[in-house]
Amino acid sequence: MKHLPLLRHFIVVAALITFFGFDAPLKSISPLNGAWSITDNNNTTSLLISDGYCMITTYDKDGKKFINTWGGSFTVAGNQIKLNVEFNSDDKTQVGKSLAYTYSVRNNTLITDGNGDRAEWNRVDDGKSPLAGNWRITQRKQNDKMADMPLRSRRTLKLLTGTRFQWAAINIETGEFSGTGGGTYTFTNGKYAEHIEFFSRDNSRVGASLSFDGKIEDGNWIHSGLSSTGQPIYEIWSRFK
Repeated sequence: MKHLPLLRHFIVVAALITFFGFDAPLKSISPLNGAWSITDNNNTTSLLISDGYCMITTYDKDGKKFINTWGGSFTVAGNQIKLNVEFNSDDKTQVGKSLAYTYSVRNNTLITDGNGDRAEWNRVDDGKSPLAGNWRITQRKQNDKMADMPLRSRRTLKLLTGTRFQWAAINIETGEFSGTGGGTYTFTNGKYAEHIEFFSRDNSRVGASLSFDGKIEDGNWIHSGLSSTGQPIYEIWSRFK
């Protein structure tokens, strides 16, 4: 099986929510935030949740193969989750759809069953980190001047949990998907480092590590260093609500 069925993913996210049995946006339910995963032969499916946003990605780390990714924002109502699909690398016609499903969760294992398709997700981290959240790039230095990057339909988001990250370049209006990458990260003593486990645009980057200077200032994430192509960058990322 190359990747988990789309229905299973939706039911899993619903499982995270309805277990708690109250009406609230996901971003306020901190016990649900974090990283979860399923391993199926050589493939790993990663589920990241933070700030009311989720990203689900299937990839083969050892084979350096990206398979697919999708995600979006969602809210909770009783025992259902309403998920607004904002990107889908396999099928852009899914973008803009709202979907609702049901659940089952126990301790650090998420147990899902959709039409007899049972799956168990293992918790990877609890989503606790100064950088945990959903971030959008809002300013970038160009020609020694900071340029604003207003919110538009085409946007780049970066979702971080306690130990994992994923960025996605998407267009919520047209459904176009421009790329994604992710893996693990560390943030210690002003140094932010990424260790790439999947990259949709160039699989040869899997296994690489990138290090940047980083700090949180006035609620924004200041990010500077050299890009994966060796170009200097200075960016400001803001939490995306």
